[in-house]
Amino acid sequence: MKTKDISVIVNGEEVRASVPVRRNLVDFLRTDAGLTGSHVGCEHGVCGACTVEVNGATVRGCLMLAVQADGATVTTVEGFAASGRSAALAAAFTRRNALQCGFCTPGMLASALGYIDRGGTADRAAIREHISGNYCRCTGYQSIVEAICDVIEERTAP
Repeated sequence: MKTKDISVIVNGEEVRASVPVRRNLVDFLRTDAGLTGSHVGCEHGVCGACTVEVNGATVRGCLMLAVQADGATVTTVEGFAASGRSAALAAAFTRRNALQCGFCTPGMLASALGYIDRGGTADRAAIREHISGNYCRCTGYQSIVEAICDVIEERTAP
């Protein structure tokens, strides 16, 4: 099995590893970096459970190879929490009961933060469109949309 040495900044810390060239990013994060917050769902980029941030862009961790992240900066749900970046959104998810089993939550938070940080508005239809690539089997999405709106409205309140 062919391997490649890579170095990735994950949640502010350098992670060096020799990885199989076909290992995807989410498996690298879970196996090599020991960060199990990002979940593996469909492994086809459809469910959004593996969503992380790479160099500031929201990506599906199952569709990107770990070797493609060599030299990149990756932020996972653990990094969002440790930096405080997801604190308001996590609190809104709790308040609105926007999480139930929790399987989709890491990817949903990453997607929602991408929307919020890029100046997304509290437009419920736009939010639904943005998170449509993240499957949630438990909540019906309404509470998730409301939580995202809460954070946006709090940030834009005078």
